[in-house]
Amino acid sequence: MSVWEYKVITSGKGGFATPALLESFLNQLGRDEWEIVAFRQLPDNALAFTGLARRPTQRDWTLEDAVAAAARTEADKLRAEFEAKFKGAGAPAEDRTEGPAKDEKAASEEGYRKVRDTERDLDPDAPDEEGERDEWDKLTDEDELPTFFEAIRPHLRRNQRGPGLSVGVEHLARKWELTEDEVLGALKECGLAIPEDEDAKPVCVEYEGDLYWVNVNRRGERWINTKEKSRPMFRVVKAAPAADAAGDEPREEGRELPEAPVENQERQRRPERRDRAQDSAAAEPLPAGEVLLEKIRPLMRRSRRGPGGSGSLSFLSRALRCTEADLSAAFSTLGLTAPSGAEDKQMPVEIGDRVWWLNHDQRGGVWINERNKSDPSGPEERPEGGERVAAADTVAAPAGGSPLSALRLILKRTKTGAFSGEAGHLASTLGKSPEELLAALTNAGLQVPEKPRAKPVFVEHGTEIFWLNRNAKGELWLNAKASKFHEPEAQETPEPGGPGPDQVTAEASPSA
Repeated sequence: MSVWEYKVITSGKGGFATPALLESFLNQLGRDEWEIVAFRQLPDNALAFTGLARRPTQRDWTLEDAVAAAARTEADKLRAEFEAKFKGAGAPAEDRTEGPAKDEKAASEEGYRKVRDTERDLDPDAPDEEGERDEWDKLTDEDELPTFFEAIRPHLRRNQRGPGLSVGVEHLARKWELTEDEVLGALKECGLAIPEDEDAKPVCVEYEGDLYWVNVNRRGERWINTKEKSRPMFRVVKAAPAADAAGDEPREEGRELPEAPVENQERQRRPERRDRAQDSAAAEPLPAGEVLLEKIRPLMRRSRRGPGGSGSLSFLSRALRCTEADLSAAFSTLGLTAPSGAEDKQMPVEIGDRVWWLNHDQRGGVWINERNKSDPSGPEERPEGGERVAAADTVAAPAGGSPLSALRLILKRTKTGAFSGEAGHLASTLGKSPEELLAALTNAGLQVPEKPRAKPVFVEHGTEIFWLNRNAKGELWLNAKASKFHEPEAQETPEPGGPGPDQVTAEASPSA
């Protein structure tokens, strides 16, 4: 029956530096006949582990082992006799063997292995046993240690800020149980430059075909970076001066070129002809009156702020091959003059079946705008970047009528198909104060809600209903939409004895 001895094996807190060292350690355990019965690796480091190993200290006796041991003993005796005979020794070699070596030899001949003391294996201060040193024991020798660049490879991770791999200096100091100053000192000894701040240009060093450098991020942390050295893709050569298009040598200073062919002379005269054609076109006078407006209408683009079109005088003058001053003077003959300032507004002018006006944009440029008379005017009509033309200049409430008629024209359409406008904006558009606007709305039958969720009061006017509401910001809004109770005029018949169609007033009446 075998007798076992056990041994606790461990790689230490930091683990092995390379997988080759771990394999060497396990191979040495196998050569010493240790059998690993438990092996547990750390989750964050595959090269660090703890475990338990065992090996037999006494083997079972068999006839084959006894015969083999006797044969070895006899062979050793014959070898010792021949050695003593040729060397002139008086006694056999095994007789002069004394001490531990003799005991170990005798134990091997009997089939037993010498018992090894394992109690001091975990003692770091215990002296090394005599015998051959393996690769694990040679780790303390400086020549057997890995280089700094080889030691950081197991800790490198993919660089998220660029190509290659990187590792933090603080992380290395924590893994190696060193201080950051010691790691930085090792970097300087390896030839790496430590930058002062994040704006410093990194300095690269090369080791075994890889580039290494140190950088500082915005938090002041130092990182070691590495990437494979790029392979050369081309070779730089110096080119010779090239000849001109005709195949001649480059012209030297003071040397005249031969006269150009007739085709080249004709090609050179073509731009002069185009310039003369442009000058002749620019010399043509601008048309006057409505003919000028009909000529510029195809050149205007659709207005993005309302119906109609708009165009800048700078673009139109280039299209008509004239100056802006000439085009502005032609517009003045039609009564279209630009306002004196960006904040000033001009009354639109009706010419034919369209309405025209000029205004300034935010950069000081002059724009001309037009729309059909039948198109509804919005709260503002301007080209992209242009200043506003208030609808109050073209819309006025009928004398003695409801103010809802004038306000309806400057309400904006919403996504739900209704129309709305903020009370303060409506008052400024009409040139009134908010108090005057609220007084007119109250006289029309509308009620101002005190809070956003208050139930509104609807007032019917014409074919639509109007109401006031407050939003979450406390702003007061006027709203309008088509009334679902309205019937077409063709279907309305006056009741007997009631007022006729001519006697129906336009006064608004509140409705629930």
